[in-house]
Amino acid sequence: MQSNAHVRLAFLSFLQVFVKMTSKIIKAGGADPDPFEAQVAHALLDLEMNSDLKAQLRELHITKAREIELNNKRSIIIYVPMPKLKQFQKIQTRLVRELEKKFSGKHVVFVGERKILPKPTRKTRTKNKQKRPRSRTLTSVYDAILEDLVFPADIVGKRIRIKLDGSQLIKVHLDKNQQTTIEHKVDTFAAVYKKLTGREVTFEFPEPYL
Repeated sequence: MQSNAHVRLAFLSFLQVFVKMTSKIIKAGGADPDPFEAQVAHALLDLEMNSDLKAQLRELHITKAREIELNNKRSIIIYVPMPKLKQFQKIQTRLVRELEKKFSGKHVVFVGERKILPKPTRKTRTKNKQKRPRSRTLTSVYDAILEDLVFPADIVGKRIRIKLDGSQLIKVHLDKNQQTTIEHKVDTFAAVYKKLTGREVTFEFPEPYL
C-alpha cells in the first residue's frame, strides 16, 4: 500500500509540474508544443521556481520556440506574445544569460510574435473596410524583428546598399555603448534575421557624431 501511495504521490507531483510547464507555452489554436518547445518551457519553469526571476516569470509565457543551425552553430529563437514583449524585455538580459547556461552556450534570441497582413487588393479593399494597420505591413514587421533581435542595443542608423546582382544589403548602426555587451552575437543576429526574413544585414558600431 505504501508503494502505491509513493507512486500516486510521484504521479501527482509530475502532473503538477507538467501543468505548470504547459502554462509557460501557449501556442496558437491550442496546439501541443513539440519536444524542443517543451524543453524550453521546462527551462523557463525551472527558472521561475528556482531563481530570483520568479515574480517576473510567473506572469509570462512564450508562443513557440525553434532551434536552428547557422554557420555551424546552433541558436534558439523564442517567440513571445506581443502584449508580453515589454515585460520580457525588462528581464531579457538576465533571462538570456540563464537560458544560455541551460542550453550549453547556444545563443538565445527573443522576438515578438507578429502577423503580417497582405497588401490590400481592389477585391479585398471592398470586402474589408478596415484599413490595414501600419504595424502589420511587411516592412514594419521586419523592422520590428530587427529591433527585437538586437535588444537591449538601440539602432541609431540604417543604410541600404544595392549589390551588383540587385539584392539589398542592410547596414545597421548600433549604439556604441552596447558594443561590449552584444558584439559577440552580431553574426547570430544577422543569420537569424536572414532566416526569418530572407534579408541580408550587417552590424556596425560607429563612433557617435559630435
